[in-house]
Amino acid sequence: MNLIARLARIKAAQAELISRAGGIDGAVATLETTGRSTIGRWNNADDPTLMSLDALIRLEAATGSSCMTAALAEMNGRRLADRDAEAAQQVSVMSRHAEAILQAGELMAAGAAAFADGKVSPNEAAVIDRAAAQLERGLAEYRKALAGIRASGGLSVVSGGN
Repeated sequence: MNLIARLARIKAAQAELISRAGGIDGAVATLETTGRSTIGRWNNADDPTLMSLDALIRLEAATGSSCMTAALAEMNGRRLADRDAEAAQQVSVMSRHAEAILQAGELMAAGAAAFADGKVSPNEAAVIDRAAAQLERGLAEYRKALAGIRASGGLSVVSGGN
């Protein structure tokens, strides 16, 4: 990304953050010590003035938005991970794993019951086939969850406390 494109991306994110803060007047009220004209320059796409790091942090905290931080990360080939989304992904892959294991157990139990007498009846074959189909569907869902993790760059499955 060239310098002009980077500046345009930052300016767009600044304008979004100021808008989320309630416009220029809302940002003035949030920042208290920053004047309306300064915030107006940050909000103007044609003005090269960039927001201070302190203002960025305070406005993002006040609005609950990480749009500026996300833009900066994006310009460096990174992206932010939403903790709720990561937690949901963690629960999904773990539950998909557990479901696949349970379905594999059901398939093994159905096969063991059918093979116990040395014969497999048509009814027993149908039971085994249903268990195999369930396992196949469970494995497909598990693989989808794993593909999502690969696409997102990985997932921590052990909590570090926060």
